[in-house]
Amino acid sequence: QVQLVESGGASVQAGGSLRLSCAASGYTPSRKCRAWFRQAPGKEREGVAIIHSGGGSTYYADPVKGRFTISQDNAKNTVYLEMNSLKPEDTAMYYCAADWPVPRLGRMICGVKPADFGYWGQGTQVTVSS
Repeated sequence: QVQLVESGGASVQAGGSLRLSCAASGYTPSRKCRAWFRQAPGKEREGVAIIHSGGGSTYYADPVKGRFTISQDNAKNTVYLEMNSLKPEDTAMYYCAADWPVPRLGRMICGVKPADFGYWGQGTQVTVSS
């Protein structure tokens, strides 16, 4: 059974940095899509960053481009989200997700929507104060 466990959430001041970790168990990482989503109170869950565990290709949502970096350690079956220059609007519960690529535009690519992912962690809270 696939299990995802996030850690690293904390309260920081604006401009600070955090690194989130997502440890996975129960499946092999090859050809999987691993993702970070976030959900603020009263808002929909949104994709933040996605990485293909096989090729290493990445996707970032526009609000975090240049500030967040997703990376992976396949030997540890762990994905990381390095977050720099944090802003109050980054405050949210951050969730790790995983699943296989989905068919889009004639190719198999990592999805970017919550519905594209069937495996989720319990979330880790990130709070950024101004």
